[in-house]
Amino acid sequence: MRVLIVSDIHSNFIALETVLAVAGSFDQLWNLGDTIGYGPRPNECVQAMRDHADVMLSGNHDLACLGKLDLTDFNPDARTANIWNGHQLTDENRALLDELSPRIDLSERFLLAHGSPREPVWEYLLSRPQAESNFELFSQQVCLIGHSHIPLLVRQLPDGQVEDPMLADAELLVEFEPGYRYFFNPGSVGQPRNQDPRAAYALLDTEAGTIMFKRVEYDIAQTQRQMREARLPPALVRRLEYGM
Repeated sequence: MRVLIVSDIHSNFIALETVLAVAGSFDQLWNLGDTIGYGPRPNECVQAMRDHADVMLSGNHDLACLGKLDLTDFNPDARTANIWNGHQLTDENRALLDELSPRIDLSERFLLAHGSPREPVWEYLLSRPQAESNFELFSQQVCLIGHSHIPLLVRQLPDGQVEDPMLADAELLVEFEPGYRYFFNPGSVGQPRNQDPRAAYALLDTEAGTIMFKRVEYDIAQTQRQMREARLPPALVRRLEYGM
């Protein structure tokens, strides 16, 4: 089964459209959360997930836009964007997001969590000690995470030793090895970070036991125009072109 893995779309419909256009055919789409927040087109992004997603998580920004998290936990720009995004949602799209969970034990092989297994809403899993303690909390071979907007992988060796996280560059192909366990973060579709402004995603082949990390250029200027029209914070507009 060929699975398109997306995360942190953040209401950037131009980036999402581009990913869907270039990803090729896929059997399923798994969305790791934060479909909305930050960007200018929340309803279009949720509708696209209605059309394409087989599995969909909630993220901290989704929950904030719904009023389920304290907005004071967010910086002023993110708070402003979340309030605006929440006001735009149709009743139908709000209801869909309201039903989602930030973690799904999908199968004996795959666990999906927005942040981490330990704290699926808030934890940014970026270090070896974090990975070590989180590996103890689930039994699946593969955990797919989002939230940090940084494409990365962490491996646990058959002897239980955990390696340092590794940045997953575009076109990196990882083959699942017997006895190894993994964290994979595909990066962000709609607000890329790690100084690379291209939209990030991944392609998982469950039969071959591989995952390919991908990046694609999209029309950043068009998303920025939409953000300015919505009067979203200028810093959020600028950061898209720098991948920060």
